[in-house]
Amino acid sequence: MQARMKNPAILIPNAMKALHEAAMASRNNDISERLFELINLRVSQINGCSVCVDGHWRIARKAGETDERLFAVSAWRDAPYFTDAERAAFALAEALTRISDCPDPVPDEIWDEAARHYDEPALASLILSIANINVWNRLNIATRQVAGAWRP
Repeated sequence: MQARMKNPAILIPNAMKALHEAAMASRNNDISERLFELINLRVSQINGCSVCVDGHWRIARKAGETDERLFAVSAWRDAPYFTDAERAAFALAEALTRISDCPDPVPDEIWDEAARHYDEPALASLILSIANINVWNRLNIATRQVAGAWRP
């Protein structure tokens, strides 16, 4: 496999820095690094971004995530390893990733469940983080970046 070109975030001056700063700015101390990485993994699975799937399980593991949860993240609805708050975050992440799949991409049911577990700053953090990983997925997929080439 070979990439079509270098990642656009590398080619455009300051883009990598801006995307990294956006990712760091979206972090909220009320949400664990492990959950952010599981969300990154799940969104990347949905989008089929092999680079991010390959990278985010590694980052999650370094942050202390367990194999059971890493392996079950794609089946989070039925796996017993996740809290109700984590499930709400996964549902929000999936809805925000699949925005063209239905006329009401983030229905009140999903929003209300997320809002039940997270205050507004935490919700803002989740939304920004989900948007950021979707950007990375699109950059990597468009240019066919190769999994394993970037190892965190």
